[in-house]
Amino acid sequence: QVQLVEAGGGLVQAGGSLRLSCAASGDIFEIKSMGWYRQAQGKQRELVATMSRSGTTNYADSVKGRFFVSRENPGNTVYLPMVSLKPEDTAVYYCTARLATVAGPSLYDYWGQGTQVTVSS
Repeated sequence: QVQLVEAGGGLVQAGGSLRLSCAASGDIFEIKSMGWYRQAQGKQRELVATMSRSGTTNYADSVKGRFFVSRENPGNTVYLPMVSLKPEDTAVYYCTARLATVAGPSLYDYWGQGTQVTVSS
């Protein structure tokens, strides 16, 4: 069993800031990468930012320079400080982790329940 628990969503005015966090727990052997996706109402889920175990990051063009993914090292928590938020950032933000459990070496993707971020204009 693996759980990803997100925190930090909420309502903020345009130009404001929020910080999301996500803690992974359970029968984890090794986490290869962690990160964030988001899904706006009526749209497909899209990549926001990810960070590999080695520290390599990947960002959506729309958030570069405003969102900054980081991980505890060692640790099973990923953060997403977000600044200069825009109304188009409004979405449910999902934490994700690609990891192997104690049951074996195969990698699987796990997802959190999601946290709502609403940016008012």
